Amino acid sequence: MSVRVGVVGTSWWADAMYLPALRALDNVTVVGVAGRDQQRTADFATRWEIAQAFTDADQLMDQDLDAVLILAGNEAHYRLTMAALERGLDVLCEKPLGRSTSEATEMAALAAATNTITMVPFTYRYMPIFQHVKQLIDDGYLGEPRHLGLRYFTGFAREGEYAWRFDNSEAGSGVIGDLGSHWLYLARWMFGEIVALGATSSRFVPRADRPDGRPYERGEDSAVLTARFESGAYATLQVSAVCWEGSGFGQTHQLDAHGRDGTLYASCDWQTVQEVKGLKAGDSGPPKTLPIPDSIWGNARRDTVHNTYRDVFRQEGAMVGDFVRSVQSRRPCTPNFDDGLRVQQLCDVAVQSAGSDGAMMPV
Repeated sequence: MSVRVGVVGTSWWADAMYLPALRALDNVTVVGVAGRDQQRTADFATRWEIAQAFTDADQLMDQDLDAVLILAGNEAHYRLTMAALERGLDVLCEKPLGRSTSEATEMAALAAATNTITMVPFTYRYMPIFQHVKQLIDDGYLGEPRHLGLRYFTGFAREGEYAWRFDNSEAGSGVIGDLGSHWLYLARWMFGEIVALGATSSRFVPRADRPDGRPYERGEDSAVLTARFESGAYATLQVSAVCWEGSGFGQTHQLDAHGRDGTLYASCDWQTVQEVKGLKAGDSGPPKTLPIPDSIWGNARRDTVHNTYRDVFRQEGAMVGDFVRSVQSRRPCTPNFDDGLRVQQLCDVAVQSAGSDGAMMPV
């Protein structure tokens, strides 16, 4: 069975992530693409040999489709997803699921009512270092978990130009929703449900006005979140888009996790370093490298992080391939809209806490 897919959105991310992944699958037909700009959408369709191009997403969704990928900006997620679900289409919607808990709640409820396959693509769960850490935790390396640290440093917001990602009416929040949603998802995936959350955020870089001159609420460009898990363990999650990392990609990820029986460290510099190290309780000396198993690497290249990333999602068929296979089999996939809703709830509590001097709040 070939899955007939429609793509909504023509951003660089659609170009870099989704179309290469779809093209690598032999059981997918991309029926059409929709975008706001007619010429850009036509060029996108030509580049990827897509037969139909629309400037009206509803016209695309009225075609003979099985599923739709919502890759537009955050402000469009709710409207487009609800329209797709009302047509009975399976939906992959970019994260964060909505701009607010109320939007995400309606989206998840309609998905459940229509018995559709859904996915919210929290990409980092598929990367080998996090797959390995998750496996080690599940196998008992830490024992009783105690605390988790996750740090995401990047610099794409250092210059202060207008960007929709920092326009709260467009995005819902700044880095809490953009980067923090990734870490909140990973924290729950690794350590279990979060029951309380606090946050402190900053707007370090003055942000330019909208091109049309209309006023807007600036989103945060840096934040620190503290989470308490149901188990009693806690986490500190730091995200910032105003860091100078000095690497070719300008981005680094770091993890440390402690438990009664051991400690884990993971690091990714987005050039050549993607490693996991650990110490068991009672060990001394520097942490020992814990090689990522071949079963996790698969056939993905290990020379640079960029090549690993490309291969995981294209050659190995992670995420987009998982979604397509679920559409075919009618078996639910994860992360789904329930996961997306919970992360949205956590993001909203973090924003609320940051506006209340970092008060710890139940969730």
